[in-house]
Amino acid sequence: MRPIAILQHESTQGPGVLLDHLEQHALPYRLFHPAAEGDAPRDASQFSGIVTLGSDHSVNEDLPWIHAEHALLQDALARDVPVLGHCFGAQLLARSMGAQVSRNLCANIGWSPVWVTPPAQQRMGLARQVTIFNWHYDTFEIPTGAVRTMYGSHCLNKGFMRGKQWGFQGHLEVTEESVRNWCAAGRDELLCAHGPATQSLAQILDHLPERIAALRLVADQTYAAWTRELDRPLRISVRAPSYYG
Repeated sequence: MRPIAILQHESTQGPGVLLDHLEQHALPYRLFHPAAEGDAPRDASQFSGIVTLGSDHSVNEDLPWIHAEHALLQDALARDVPVLGHCFGAQLLARSMGAQVSRNLCANIGWSPVWVTPPAQQRMGLARQVTIFNWHYDTFEIPTGAVRTMYGSHCLNKGFMRGKQWGFQGHLEVTEESVRNWCAAGRDELLCAHGPATQSLAQILDHLPERIAALRLVADQTYAAWTRELDRPLRISVRAPSYYG
């Protein structure tokens, strides 16, 4: 089976729970760091799927690595390679589909409930309402031909899917350790951020183990559903003929 390409852009925003899922199910992967190393792949056909993670940058910034990753996602769309975008990755996927990415009405930072649409409930097996972790200022339009999968009180478009390409305006992949590290790195940002969908450091860390455990169930179901979209080698069981009746 061809590996899954995972594109990580920040040290604080790694693949986390996703790696656990892939390793548990013996799914091969390769980790790339386009922002730091400029190593974004060019040919999507080399991979059974592509995962794009979050970033502190905006997808609208004029940076070579963003252009390279945008080209990779467009190649994946042309070849119908499964794509899974997390936050920045979802915004870049939406942009690759021709949708606009712009400032949300307010920042979304911390934990918040989102509502899952019927198509996503059926496809992913999720409950009608789940709580996810957020850290974003921008949002995307729902691309042409895609359906909304999640929506929130302060961000209408929290997720979309179009065939094998899925994007989530949030972070399903975080672990307790990664949230603590992210908050430590973004301490000054948290002190300056205000709004109806922005939590303080104390609010984010409150009951963190329980929140992470609940989010992991959502992530596991979502990742299981998405990895079913991957092209895998056929397993054919051949029974040897018996010569003894």
